[in-house]
Amino acid sequence: MSPSASSRLPSALTTIPGALHGLTAAIDDCRRAEKSSDSDPAVLLLVRHLGGLAANIGDSDSALRLACLDAIGDMRRKPVLNTLALRGVAYDATAKKLFHSEARRALRQLADALGYDKQDYDLRNNVGGVAVSGEVTLHSSEIYVQVMCNGRGGDVLYRRCRDRRDYTGERNHQVAMRELANAGVLAQRICRDLSLTLPTFDDRLVA
Repeated sequence: MSPSASSRLPSALTTIPGALHGLTAAIDDCRRAEKSSDSDPAVLLLVRHLGGLAANIGDSDSALRLACLDAIGDMRRKPVLNTLALRGVAYDATAKKLFHSEARRALRQLADALGYDKQDYDLRNNVGGVAVSGEVTLHSSEIYVQVMCNGRGGDVLYRRCRDRRDYTGERNHQVAMRELANAGVLAQRICRDLSLTLPTFDDRLVA
């Protein structure tokens, strides 16, 4: 056990975040010392202490499991992109990765609603720096649609363009992130605003 690990013994750690930080640091000490953390005494003490803290907080295991299921159900009822747009993803690598994944999925659904095949459009990610969300862009020969978390409500930008090399296009239109939840309705709105003809598509997307 290293001197730095000894300073993180359980007696000084009275909260779950504090104990978890101490445990992570002790595991890092083992990694740097090229020792197994599975048998390190400081790591084992901290694991047991963390378990003890958790055991004395909250409801029973079964009640906590039900609470987790309720939370998952609530998340499924609320589109993830809406939540991310409200809370933002700047300086949160995990949230930012989820935003880019969900935005790509939503734009693929929009492309389907617009009647596009995969070869009819490009789908691009610009991750950007840690202080911004970056953008996910759908670009066809007719339209340019970009999704971002800008914190001002106009999270989905779309405009008409001449081709896939036209990055400026015509006048911008903007809608809130929640509009992406129904690809069929948004496709109709885009075609109406940009004076495009919407091809026949599955009526279930409009429901």
